[in-house]
Amino acid sequence: MSASLVTGGTGFVGIYVIKLLLERGHLVHTTVRSLKSERKCKPLLDLQNQFPGRLRLFEADLMKKGSFAEAMKGCQVVYHVASPFLLPDQIKDGLKDCVEPALQGTKNVLDSVNQTESVQRVVLTSSGKFSDQQPPCSCPPVLANDLTRLPSVSATYGDNADVLKAPKQILTESCWNESSSVTHYPYAYSKLVAEREAWKMHDLQGRWSLVVINPGLVVGPSLTPESISGSLHMLEAMYRGDNRMGVADLSYPVADVREVAQAHVKAGEDTSVKGRFIVSGDRTISLLEMANFVRPVHKNPKVLPSRNLPRLMVYAAGPFIGITKKWSAANLSTPFKVDNGRSIRELGLKYRPVEESFQAHYKSWEQAKA
Repeated sequence: MSASLVTGGTGFVGIYVIKLLLERGHLVHTTVRSLKSERKCKPLLDLQNQFPGRLRLFEADLMKKGSFAEAMKGCQVVYHVASPFLLPDQIKDGLKDCVEPALQGTKNVLDSVNQTESVQRVVLTSSGKFSDQQPPCSCPPVLANDLTRLPSVSATYGDNADVLKAPKQILTESCWNESSSVTHYPYAYSKLVAEREAWKMHDLQGRWSLVVINPGLVVGPSLTPESISGSLHMLEAMYRGDNRMGVADLSYPVADVREVAQAHVKAGEDTSVKGRFIVSGDRTISLLEMANFVRPVHKNPKVLPSRNLPRLMVYAAGPFIGITKKWSAANLSTPFKVDNGRSIRELGLKYRPVEESFQAHYKSWEQAKA
Protein backbone atom coordinates (compact mmCIF):
# COMPACT_ATOMS: atom_id res chain seq x y z
CA MET A 1 0.00 0.00 0.00
CA SER A 2 1.56 3.30 -1.10
CA ALA A 3 1.95 6.23 1.26
CA SER A 4 1.46 9.89 0.41
CA LEU A 5 2.13 13.14 2.25
CA VAL A 6 -0.36 16.00 1.94
CA THR A 7 0.85 19.32 3.33
CA GLY A 8 -1.77 21.67 4.74
CA GLY A 9 -4.19 19.00 5.87
CA THR A 10 -6.71 21.35 7.46
CA GLY A 11 -7.00 23.49 4.34
CA PHE A 12 -9.96 23.83 1.97
CA VAL A 13 -8.26 21.79 -0.79
CA GLY A 14 -5.92 19.71 1.34
CA ILE A 15 -8.57 17.80 3.25
CA TYR A 16 -10.38 16.89 0.03
CA VAL A 17 -7.13 15.46 -1.36
CA ILE A 18 -6.68 13.46 1.85
CA LYS A 19 -10.23 12.12 1.79
CA LEU A 20 -9.96 11.04 -1.83
CA LEU A 21 -6.61 9.32 -1.25
CA LEU A 22 -8.05 7.42 1.72
CA GLU A 23 -11.08 6.38 -0.31
CA ARG A 24 -8.72 5.05 -2.97
CA GLY A 25 -6.84 2.90 -0.47
CA HIS A 26 -3.71 4.94 0.21
CA LEU A 27 -1.91 5.46 3.48
CA VAL A 28 -1.79 9.19 4.13
CA HIS A 29 0.47 11.41 6.18
CA THR A 30 -0.57 15.02 6.60
CA THR A 31 0.84 18.09 8.28
CA VAL A 32 -0.84 20.76 10.36
CA ARG A 33 0.68 23.77 12.07
CA SER A 34 -0.53 22.70 15.51
CA LEU A 35 -2.08 19.47 16.74
CA LYS A 36 -3.33 21.42 19.75
CA SER A 37 -5.92 23.18 17.61
CA GLU A 38 -8.67 20.64 18.23
CA ARG A 39 -11.39 22.46 16.29
CA LYS A 40 -9.28 22.77 13.15
CA CYS A 41 -8.05 19.20 13.45
CA LYS A 42 -11.48 17.69 14.12
CA PRO A 43 -12.26 16.91 10.43
CA LEU A 44 -8.94 15.05 10.23
CA LEU A 45 -9.64 13.18 13.46
CA ASP A 46 -13.02 12.20 12.03
CA LEU A 47 -11.25 10.80 8.95
CA GLN A 48 -8.91 8.85 11.23
CA ASN A 49 -11.96 7.22 12.82
CA GLN A 50 -13.49 6.54 9.41
CA PHE A 51 -10.25 5.01 8.05
CA PRO A 52 -8.56 3.37 11.08
CA GLY A 53 -4.78 3.16 10.88
CA ARG A 54 -4.59 4.88 7.50
CA LEU A 55 -4.09 8.56 8.37
CA ARG A 56 -1.21 9.98 10.42
CA LEU A 57 -0.98 13.59 11.58
CA PHE A 58 2.26 15.53 12.04
CA GLU A 59 3.11 19.07 13.06
CA ALA A 60 5.15 21.07 10.54
CA ASP A 61 5.91 24.69 9.75
CA LEU A 62 6.63 25.87 6.20
CA MET A 63 9.15 28.39 7.51
CA LYS A 64 11.25 25.84 9.45
CA LYS A 65 13.93 23.89 7.62
CA GLY A 66 13.57 20.14 8.00
CA SER A 67 10.09 20.54 9.46
CA PHE A 68 8.58 18.07 6.97
CA ALA A 69 11.26 15.38 7.20
CA GLU A 70 9.50 13.19 9.75
CA ALA A 71 6.12 13.38 8.01
CA MET A 72 7.72 12.54 4.66
CA LYS A 73 9.44 9.33 5.77
CA GLY A 74 8.30 6.34 3.72
CA CYS A 75 6.13 8.39 1.36
CA GLN A 76 6.26 7.88 -2.40
CA VAL A 77 4.20 10.94 -3.38
CA VAL A 78 4.17 14.43 -1.86
CA TYR A 79 1.19 16.71 -2.46
CA HIS A 80 2.39 20.18 -1.54
CA VAL A 81 -0.90 22.02 -1.04
CA ALA A 82 -0.02 24.21 1.94
CA SER A 83 0.86 27.84 1.37
CA PRO A 84 1.60 30.74 3.73
CA PHE A 85 -1.70 32.52 4.36
CA LEU A 86 -2.39 36.05 5.50
CA LEU A 87 -5.66 37.89 5.56
CA PRO A 88 -5.63 40.77 3.07
CA ASP A 89 -5.20 43.54 5.61
CA GLN A 90 -2.20 41.73 7.09
CA ILE A 91 -0.10 42.23 3.96
CA LYS A 92 2.09 45.25 4.63
CA ASP A 93 5.19 44.34 2.65
CA GLY A 94 4.82 42.30 -0.55
CA LEU A 95 8.33 40.87 -0.42
CA LYS A 96 8.46 40.07 3.28
CA ASP A 97 4.82 39.01 3.76
CA CYS A 98 4.17 37.14 0.49
CA VAL A 99 7.12 36.37 -1.76
CA GLU A 100 9.75 35.30 0.76
CA PRO A 101 7.42 32.99 2.77
CA ALA A 102 6.05 31.31 -0.38
CA LEU A 103 9.53 30.82 -1.81
CA GLN A 104 11.03 29.60 1.45
CA GLY A 105 8.11 27.26 2.09
CA THR A 106 8.49 25.63 -1.32
CA LYS A 107 12.26 25.32 -0.85
CA ASN A 108 11.87 23.75 2.58
CA VAL A 109 9.41 21.11 1.37
CA LEU A 110 11.44 20.27 -1.73
CA ASP A 111 14.69 20.17 0.25
CA SER A 112 13.06 17.45 2.35
CA VAL A 113 11.95 15.71 -0.85
CA ASN A 114 15.57 15.72 -2.05
CA GLN A 115 16.64 14.14 1.23
CA THR A 116 13.88 11.48 1.28
CA GLU A 117 14.83 8.63 -1.05
CA SER A 118 11.36 7.08 -1.06
CA VAL A 119 9.73 10.09 -2.77
CA GLN A 120 9.23 9.56 -6.49
CA ARG A 121 6.69 12.25 -7.33
CA VAL A 122 5.64 15.73 -6.24
CA VAL A 123 2.31 17.41 -7.02
CA LEU A 124 2.41 21.14 -6.37
CA THR A 125 -0.60 23.42 -5.98
CA SER A 126 0.41 26.64 -7.69
CA SER A 127 -2.62 28.82 -6.96
CA GLY A 128 -5.73 29.10 -4.86
CA LYS A 129 -4.76 32.43 -3.40
CA PHE A 130 -6.89 35.02 -1.65
CA SER A 131 -7.56 38.66 -2.46
CA ASP A 132 -4.57 40.83 -1.72
CA GLN A 133 -6.50 44.02 -1.12
CA GLN A 134 -8.81 44.88 1.76
CA PRO A 135 -10.49 48.30 1.67
CA PRO A 136 -10.06 50.43 4.78
CA CYS A 137 -13.18 51.48 6.65
CA SER A 138 -13.00 54.96 5.15
CA CYS A 139 -13.29 53.78 1.55
CA PRO A 140 -16.29 54.76 -0.58
CA PRO A 141 -19.38 52.61 0.11
CA VAL A 142 -19.66 51.53 -3.53
CA LEU A 143 -16.41 49.58 -3.26
CA ALA A 144 -16.41 48.70 0.43
CA ASN A 145 -15.34 45.04 0.63
CA ASP A 146 -15.55 44.87 -3.15
CA LEU A 147 -14.26 41.62 -4.57
CA THR A 148 -11.59 43.25 -6.68
CA ARG A 149 -8.82 40.70 -6.30
CA LEU A 150 -10.14 37.22 -5.87
CA PRO A 151 -8.09 34.04 -6.28
CA SER A 152 -7.11 33.06 -9.79
CA VAL A 153 -4.62 30.94 -11.70
CA SER A 154 -1.89 33.12 -10.27
CA ALA A 155 1.25 31.73 -11.88
CA THR A 156 -0.30 31.71 -15.35
CA TYR A 157 -1.60 35.28 -15.45
CA GLY A 158 -1.75 38.39 -13.27
CA ASP A 159 -4.04 40.89 -14.96
CA ASN A 160 -6.86 39.71 -17.22
CA ALA A 161 -5.32 41.76 -20.02
CA ASP A 162 -2.32 39.40 -19.93
CA VAL A 163 -4.46 36.72 -21.55
CA LEU A 164 -5.36 39.01 -24.43
CA LYS A 165 -1.68 38.85 -25.43
CA ALA A 166 -1.75 35.05 -25.56
CA PRO A 167 -2.30 33.13 -28.81
CA LYS A 168 -6.01 33.25 -29.69
CA GLN A 169 -6.50 35.21 -26.44
CA ILE A 170 -7.03 31.96 -24.52
CA LEU A 171 -5.42 31.02 -21.19
CA THR A 172 -3.35 27.85 -21.54
CA GLU A 173 -0.64 26.03 -19.61
CA SER A 174 1.98 27.78 -21.74
CA CYS A 175 1.03 31.15 -20.19
CA TRP A 176 3.07 32.68 -17.38
CA ASN A 177 2.22 35.63 -15.18
CA GLU A 178 4.11 38.59 -16.67
CA SER A 179 2.40 41.51 -14.92
CA SER A 180 2.60 40.81 -11.17
CA SER A 181 5.46 42.02 -9.01
CA VAL A 182 6.37 42.68 -5.39
CA THR A 183 4.32 45.89 -5.53
CA HIS A 184 1.58 44.82 -7.98
CA TYR A 185 -0.28 41.66 -6.90
CA PRO A 186 2.45 40.43 -4.52
CA TYR A 187 0.55 37.27 -3.64
CA ALA A 188 0.13 36.31 -7.29
CA TYR A 189 3.80 37.10 -7.81
CA SER A 190 4.69 34.86 -4.87
CA LYS A 191 2.93 31.95 -6.57
CA LEU A 192 4.85 32.58 -9.78
CA VAL A 193 8.18 32.73 -7.96
CA ALA A 194 7.41 29.58 -5.95
CA GLU A 195 6.41 27.56 -9.02
CA ARG A 196 9.49 28.62 -10.98
CA GLU A 197 11.66 27.62 -8.02
CA ALA A 198 9.94 24.22 -7.90
CA TRP A 199 10.70 23.59 -11.57
CA LYS A 200 14.29 24.74 -11.03
CA MET A 201 14.79 22.32 -8.13
CA HIS A 202 13.14 19.54 -10.11
CA ASP A 203 15.46 20.06 -13.07
CA LEU A 204 18.56 19.79 -10.85
CA GLN A 205 17.85 16.16 -9.90
CA GLY A 206 16.67 12.97 -11.56
CA ARG A 207 14.77 10.94 -8.96
CA TRP A 208 11.39 12.63 -8.51
CA SER A 209 8.98 13.96 -11.11
CA LEU A 210 6.89 17.11 -10.76
CA VAL A 211 3.32 17.96 -11.75
CA VAL A 212 1.84 21.40 -11.09
CA ILE A 213 -1.87 22.07 -10.63
CA ASN A 214 -3.00 25.64 -11.41
CA PRO A 215 -6.60 25.96 -10.19
CA GLY A 216 -8.78 29.00 -10.63
CA LEU A 217 -10.88 30.50 -7.85
CA VAL A 218 -11.66 27.41 -5.75
CA VAL A 219 -15.26 27.16 -4.58
CA GLY A 220 -17.59 24.41 -3.43
CA PRO A 221 -18.63 22.75 -0.17
CA SER A 222 -16.12 22.98 2.67
CA LEU A 223 -15.05 20.04 4.83
CA THR A 224 -13.09 22.33 7.14
CA PRO A 225 -15.40 25.05 8.46
CA GLU A 226 -12.86 26.14 11.09
CA SER A 227 -10.16 26.83 8.52
CA ILE A 228 -10.01 30.08 6.58
CA SER A 229 -10.43 29.56 2.86
CA GLY A 230 -9.42 32.53 0.76
CA SER A 231 -12.43 32.16 -1.50
CA LEU A 232 -14.86 31.72 1.39
CA HIS A 233 -13.36 34.71 3.16
CA MET A 234 -13.62 37.07 0.20
CA LEU A 235 -17.00 35.97 -1.14
CA GLU A 236 -18.46 36.40 2.34
CA ALA A 237 -18.71 40.13 1.60
CA MET A 238 -21.09 39.38 -1.25
CA TYR A 239 -23.11 36.83 0.69
CA ARG A 240 -23.73 39.11 3.66
CA GLY A 241 -24.79 42.04 1.48
CA ASP A 242 -21.80 44.37 1.49
CA ASN A 243 -21.99 44.65 -2.29
CA ARG A 244 -25.72 45.18 -2.69
CA MET A 245 -25.12 48.48 -4.54
CA GLY A 246 -23.23 46.64 -7.25
CA VAL A 247 -19.93 44.99 -8.11
CA ALA A 248 -17.10 45.85 -10.44
CA ASP A 249 -17.25 44.10 -13.82
CA LEU A 250 -14.49 41.62 -13.05
CA SER A 251 -14.28 37.95 -13.93
CA TYR A 252 -12.19 34.96 -12.87
CA PRO A 253 -11.54 31.33 -13.82
CA VAL A 254 -13.38 29.06 -11.37
CA ALA A 255 -12.82 25.49 -10.18
CA ASP A 256 -14.82 23.26 -7.85
CA VAL A 257 -12.78 22.03 -4.89
CA ARG A 258 -13.80 18.44 -5.67
CA GLU A 259 -12.40 18.74 -9.19
CA VAL A 260 -9.21 20.28 -7.84
CA ALA A 261 -8.75 17.36 -5.44
CA GLN A 262 -9.41 14.84 -8.22
CA ALA A 263 -6.79 16.55 -10.38
CA HIS A 264 -4.20 16.29 -7.61
CA VAL A 265 -4.81 12.61 -6.93
CA LYS A 266 -4.80 11.65 -10.62
CA ALA A 267 -1.54 13.57 -11.08
CA GLY A 268 -0.02 11.72 -8.14
CA GLU A 269 -1.15 8.26 -9.18
CA ASP A 270 -0.55 8.35 -12.95
CA THR A 271 3.16 8.52 -13.72
CA SER A 272 2.43 9.31 -17.38
CA VAL A 273 1.00 12.69 -16.36
CA LYS A 274 3.56 15.48 -16.74
CA GLY A 275 3.85 19.25 -16.66
CA ARG A 276 1.38 21.97 -15.70
CA PHE A 277 -2.40 21.71 -15.65
CA ILE A 278 -4.98 24.46 -15.50
CA VAL A 279 -8.01 23.29 -13.51
CA SER A 280 -10.91 25.60 -14.30
CA GLY A 281 -14.04 25.90 -16.34
CA ASP A 282 -13.63 26.97 -19.96
CA ARG A 283 -14.33 30.66 -19.34
CA THR A 284 -14.13 33.27 -16.63
CA ILE A 285 -17.12 33.94 -14.38
CA SER A 286 -18.04 37.51 -13.48
CA LEU A 287 -18.82 38.68 -9.97
CA LEU A 288 -22.36 39.47 -11.04
CA GLU A 289 -22.78 35.94 -12.40
CA MET A 290 -21.56 34.58 -9.07
CA ALA A 291 -24.26 36.57 -7.30
CA ASN A 292 -26.89 35.34 -9.75
CA PHE A 293 -25.86 31.72 -9.22
CA VAL A 294 -26.33 32.08 -5.46
CA ARG A 295 -29.55 34.12 -5.64
CA PRO A 296 -31.97 31.12 -5.85
CA VAL A 297 -30.65 29.59 -2.61
CA HIS A 298 -29.72 32.72 -0.64
CA LYS A 299 -31.80 33.31 2.51
CA ASN A 300 -32.14 37.00 1.66
CA PRO A 301 -31.43 37.41 -2.07
CA LYS A 302 -32.21 41.13 -1.98
CA VAL A 303 -28.82 41.78 -0.37
CA LEU A 304 -26.97 40.40 -3.39
CA PRO A 305 -25.76 42.80 -6.11
CA SER A 306 -27.93 43.00 -9.22
CA ARG A 307 -25.81 45.28 -11.40
CA ASN A 308 -22.26 46.14 -12.37
CA LEU A 309 -20.90 49.42 -11.10
CA PRO A 310 -20.22 52.02 -13.81
CA ARG A 311 -16.64 51.86 -15.04
CA LEU A 312 -16.02 55.53 -14.21
CA MET A 313 -17.22 54.97 -10.64
CA VAL A 314 -14.68 52.18 -10.18
CA TYR A 315 -11.93 54.36 -11.63
CA ALA A 316 -12.87 57.20 -9.27
CA ALA A 317 -13.21 55.10 -6.12
CA GLY A 318 -10.31 52.74 -6.79
CA PRO A 319 -7.49 54.95 -5.45
CA PHE A 320 -9.20 55.00 -2.02
CA ILE A 321 -8.47 51.28 -1.69
CA GLY A 322 -5.15 51.18 -3.51
CA ILE A 323 -6.58 50.20 -6.91
CA THR A 324 -4.84 52.15 -9.65
CA LYS A 325 -6.39 53.20 -12.94
CA LYS A 326 -3.78 51.04 -14.64
CA TRP A 327 -5.00 47.99 -12.75
CA SER A 328 -8.65 48.80 -13.44
CA ALA A 329 -7.95 49.24 -17.15
CA ALA A 330 -6.18 45.86 -17.27
CA ASN A 331 -8.96 43.94 -15.51
CA LEU A 332 -12.37 45.60 -15.81
CA SER A 333 -14.70 44.18 -18.46
CA THR A 334 -12.00 41.77 -19.65
CA PRO A 335 -13.41 38.23 -19.65
CA PHE A 336 -11.46 35.51 -21.40
CA LYS A 337 -11.63 31.87 -22.39
CA VAL A 338 -9.69 29.07 -20.74
CA ASP A 339 -8.32 25.98 -22.46
CA ASN A 340 -8.95 23.22 -19.92
CA GLY A 341 -8.55 20.45 -22.47
CA ARG A 342 -5.45 18.92 -20.90
CA SER A 343 -7.20 18.47 -17.56
CA ILE A 344 -10.11 16.74 -19.29
CA ARG A 345 -8.01 14.50 -21.54
CA GLU A 346 -5.16 13.60 -19.19
CA LEU A 347 -6.64 13.99 -15.71
CA GLY A 348 -10.11 12.74 -16.61
CA LEU A 349 -11.92 15.72 -15.13
CA LYS A 350 -15.60 16.25 -15.83
CA TYR A 351 -16.49 19.79 -14.83
CA ARG A 352 -19.80 20.15 -13.02
CA PRO A 353 -22.10 23.13 -13.68
CA VAL A 354 -20.51 26.18 -12.08
CA GLU A 355 -23.78 27.32 -10.50
CA GLU A 356 -23.85 24.04 -8.55
CA SER A 357 -20.41 24.83 -7.13
CA PHE A 358 -21.34 28.35 -6.05
CA GLN A 359 -24.57 27.23 -4.44
CA ALA A 360 -22.71 24.56 -2.47
CA HIS A 361 -20.12 27.17 -1.54
CA TYR A 362 -22.80 29.52 -0.19
CA LYS A 363 -24.49 26.74 1.78
CA SER A 364 -21.15 25.91 3.43
CA TRP A 365 -20.79 29.53 4.45
CA GLU A 366 -24.29 29.54 5.95
CA GLN A 367 -23.56 26.36 7.89
CA ALA A 368 -20.23 27.68 9.17
CA LYS A 369 -21.76 30.83 10.62
CA ALA A 370 -24.85 29.09 12.04
